[in-house]
Amino acid sequence: MSNDVVVQPAAEAMEANDASSLMLLIRPQWQAKGLIERVRRLLPVDPSSACQRLLNAAIADLREKIKIAGIDIAEESASAFGLPPVRKADDIDNYSTARIIDLAYRMGLLSRPEWRRMTRVYDIRRDLEHEDSEYEAGVEDLIYIFKTCIEAVLARDPVTLIKVAEVKDVVQAAGPAVADERMTEDFEHAPDTRQIEILKFLLSLSLNESESELVRSNAFTVIGVLADSARDNVIVELAKHMQEKVGRRGLTALEVRVAIKSRVYPYLRKAQKKAFYSGLAGTLEAVSYNWRSNANHGSVLRSIIELGGLAPVTPEHLPRFVKWMTLCYIGEPGGYGAGVGRAVFFSNSAAPLIHEIFEAAPEVVRPELVALESDRDVQAAKIRGVAVSRRFDELLDLVEPR
Repeated sequence: MSNDVVVQPAAEAMEANDASSLMLLIRPQWQAKGLIERVRRLLPVDPSSACQRLLNAAIADLREKIKIAGIDIAEESASAFGLPPVRKADDIDNYSTARIIDLAYRMGLLSRPEWRRMTRVYDIRRDLEHEDSEYEAGVEDLIYIFKTCIEAVLARDPVTLIKVAEVKDVVQAAGPAVADERMTEDFEHAPDTRQIEILKFLLSLSLNESESELVRSNAFTVIGVLADSARDNVIVELAKHMQEKVGRRGLTALEVRVAIKSRVYPYLRKAQKKAFYSGLAGTLEAVSYNWRSNANHGSVLRSIIELGGLAPVTPEHLPRFVKWMTLCYIGEPGGYGAGVGRAVFFSNSAAPLIHEIFEAAPEVVRPELVALESDRDVQAAKIRGVAVSRRFDELLDLVEPR
């Protein structure tokens, strides 16, 4: 009888799919463990058993990662999503395989696609446990288990989930705050409950006028960075929280600014947003667009830039903003007085700011600007001189598709 090892066709297919290369992706601390070594030995002769052991290693790794991330976060996530209670490390050890996968997902240690893949792997493994003459694992099943366990779990480093105290230390530093790549990555992997907790803290700090300007500025900067990494359902929850704080009263400029920065603005009440921009349009119109009022133009236009420009303006009031800025930009014929050598008199303080505002939102401005070509006031201004008309054309060119 020959002592040669018989290589199964499934093993050949596994190797054809770079099983050995995938094994090299496993983190060093697992490479050295006996369980992974057994997987290597079993792979050529019993791929099904090798894959089951690889899944065992992945589940053990998830248990370790959950403990590293923190029992407090595991407890929060388990409670929030109806999973078995977690109060100590032993509770994690007693979790079933399916529940460990769910808890890791709810804690942010697995993305949703990874959670779905790992759940499918668990279902395949249950079939493998009952493998007999009626069911035999297909090569595609084995490859799926192998790739998923390594790519979604064993190749990934543990994540230490971010705490509110860490964010607090950053925004209360003695200088400008920076949400670095590590903080952003940790926040992105945090569970919903932790993301909401952190964003609520930053929102409160940004709106707290009793705090120092530096702390509020830092909170505003950091919430903008972290909100970009927050899940959509977290932003919706944050919007509800802010709406509860605002109640039925009108929005302040600070609240709108923070709402836009933190991505909650679209979820605030339409009536309150309309009222705010109606008031802001009135403030703008109270300042004459005539070039002689240039000393008052800078502050009001800069406040609009701080609020995100024209993109957040409610559609009902957008035409008022665009018309005022257009008339202010195009000016009136010059050539007299101290400006005898100047073809157009326009506001030097307003023109570059209006250029910046229009350039930042061409899709929003373009339809309104085109409509203004037939506006009586704009037509009257253009008729007064070729140089004025050219300045209107400059604005049209500015918002044209590139």
